[in-house]
Amino acid sequence: MSAAQTNDTPGQPTARFEPYFRLVRSLLPRASSLAIFSTQGELLWSSDTMTGPDLMNVVEDALIAARGAEGGAGQLRTLAGNLPVYLCSLRDEAGALQAMVAVVCRPNEGAERKNQDFSFANSLLSPALECLRREFMAYANIEELNATVAALNRDLELVLSHGAADAPTPDGANDLQLLLQQTIEHLRAATGALLVPEKNLTLLRANGDTPPDARFMTKSHRKLLNLAQAEPGPLIINDVDVSLTDTYPYRVLACALRSRAGRCIGMLTLLRDEASEHFSARDAHIAQIIARKALDIVESSYDALSGLYTRPAFERRLAAVVTEGKGHQQWSALYIDVDQLHAINEKAGMHVGDSVLGQLGELFRKRLPPGAFGARISGDRFAVLLPASVEDAEKFAQALRAGAEQLVPNPGESRPPVSISVGVALLDSEGGELGHLLAAAESACKAAKDRGRNRVEVYQASDTSIVRRFADISVAAQLRDAIDNDRLRLDAQLILPFSAAESARPHYELLLRMINDDGLTMGPDSFLAAAARYQLMPVIDRWVVNHVIEALKPRAGVLEGKALGFTINFSGQSLDDDGFADFLIKSIGESGLDPDLFCFELTENATVAHLARAEELMRRLRKLGCGVALDDFGTGLSSLSCLRQLPITMLKIDGSFIRDVLKDRRAESMVRAIAELSRSMSVITVAEYIETEAISQRVAELGVDYGQGFAIGRPIALTELLNELPLPSEPEGAARGPGDIMWYAGATP
Repeated sequence: MSAAQTNDTPGQPTARFEPYFRLVRSLLPRASSLAIFSTQGELLWSSDTMTGPDLMNVVEDALIAARGAEGGAGQLRTLAGNLPVYLCSLRDEAGALQAMVAVVCRPNEGAERKNQDFSFANSLLSPALECLRREFMAYANIEELNATVAALNRDLELVLSHGAADAPTPDGANDLQLLLQQTIEHLRAATGALLVPEKNLTLLRANGDTPPDARFMTKSHRKLLNLAQAEPGPLIINDVDVSLTDTYPYRVLACALRSRAGRCIGMLTLLRDEASEHFSARDAHIAQIIARKALDIVESSYDALSGLYTRPAFERRLAAVVTEGKGHQQWSALYIDVDQLHAINEKAGMHVGDSVLGQLGELFRKRLPPGAFGARISGDRFAVLLPASVEDAEKFAQALRAGAEQLVPNPGESRPPVSISVGVALLDSEGGELGHLLAAAESACKAAKDRGRNRVEVYQASDTSIVRRFADISVAAQLRDAIDNDRLRLDAQLILPFSAAESARPHYELLLRMINDDGLTMGPDSFLAAAARYQLMPVIDRWVVNHVIEALKPRAGVLEGKALGFTINFSGQSLDDDGFADFLIKSIGESGLDPDLFCFELTENATVAHLARAEELMRRLRKLGCGVALDDFGTGLSSLSCLRQLPITMLKIDGSFIRDVLKDRRAESMVRAIAELSRSMSVITVAEYIETEAISQRVAELGVDYGQGFAIGRPIALTELLNELPLPSEPEGAARGPGDIMWYAGATP
């Protein structure tokens, strides 16, 4: 075996052994070669280019003797040709063997030809041996530090790593499963378990291909949980505890999962075979950190009140189902709404309402079949996903509904009735985001609420009520996206006076349009019902006001004092919005535009439903200088009783009367009566839906002041209309009069 060029051991500076040979020769002149061996007999370095088998044999014998004779310094052996070999043991401070040094010398050529004994040679070599010993100790410490640092790096990597539930993993594990698997492998455990009973969470994993020992955990988890809960820190059982089990001996490391309030909600448990190494304090420290990390994941992924998934965690699981289950497993969705929870909160207190939600969560968790999962997706609403057909899902929903009726949220006191309404539908795997995926089930749930509550409804394509709700959910999502991405548009439709009186002036009603995902324009009939159902009208009304003001500002000087007006609709929902009235008054007041430009429309039914708020806002608008219109007049039930107290400037007669004015005497009489009543109150009247010249002429004869409809002018984009008005920088002569604008809009002079 060649010297110095072979058997380089990582961490051992074999090239640095050369100076020791020179030192040995200076201390023992008869030394002819030096060889250094590891404790396993491996040649680390030799001054000779070749090392014979005789030397290897005596070294092996010396190593055996050195291991058995702790503290022995070494021995003298003789090779062929009477060559003395001094085999010196290098030991650390504790006496453990570090290396074997072989010094081969020339034979003694004196008369007696007797070699020097070992103790004498060892004493001569002691300076070189001590230096070698210290160098081996230093490098042993370095190796130990390297191993420690490497272990700490692995510990740190485990602690800092995070498994995302939506990250692809070989077995589809979510974040907790991935964290548990990493911990088992890092701490060299055979089996690991994460148990959170109140969340109905049980994860069991094994190291390698051997299946986890579920029987042991089933038999022992309760006692282990009690023991871990009683310990202030991690629980370590390295001596097999027969009181835990008499069949499956393991070394046990268990860490309680304690909430921020100090309550134990679960346990992380690691098992090693009886023949494996003991769990150390370092293992316990790492496990405790992982337990805290697992607790953070549990608390962020599971709703504290119900124990079900939070909405974000549910969305991740749902996305995985949609991604992995296409074409393989049929899934059904349940959308669950607690009936009249607000009434329970008001009558019995919020704590009772919370108790209802907690008990419902427990009911759902206990009854979920394998593979199913559920979430509390908002205050009083839940969602459950079942790997089952719609028929089986309906039976499950009926069982939940019946179970909810038996809940007692306030024992010993008055028992508020608890019930749920449930919608069931086949999961739409092409739906995209959560709202779309659950849209059909949500629609069925809304139908269950409308039809008396405490019932289960299944989505049926033949049920027009449910289908309309389903369509509204889809349209509402498109509408939110259109608002966020500025895909709403305003058109203007001419309102033309029939009379040529100087006081009469044309108006334009501003009509909302939406550009859908395909770039097509949708009229208000397509999306306003959905906007009203999902409380989007206040957002839309604010958008319209802001957009109109920004569009008119560049032409404020041109519009001031002109015989022109714009009517803007807003909804009854905005009247319920506490901040809308102040927003509207402030926006007009600070716009720099003439308030007389604006006339704000509110439907008769919305006005009657919010009479006090409507009257207050109307008076504030009139004080500011704006007009106020009552739209769809004639369809309400208490119009005449409230008309006198409202400071309106315009009545818009409902189109149902105008369409029939030529063929229905009652409609004609109604139009004439409204016109006469309005004239007596100095209120302008407008006839909507004038679609023919004959209707236009007859309505004018009945005394109506203005007309609006396709026979008067078709809607055009507001931007096109405003382009007909000159900017302040244009010469005065370039300004168009209202007549020019009316002609452009398609008016009939």
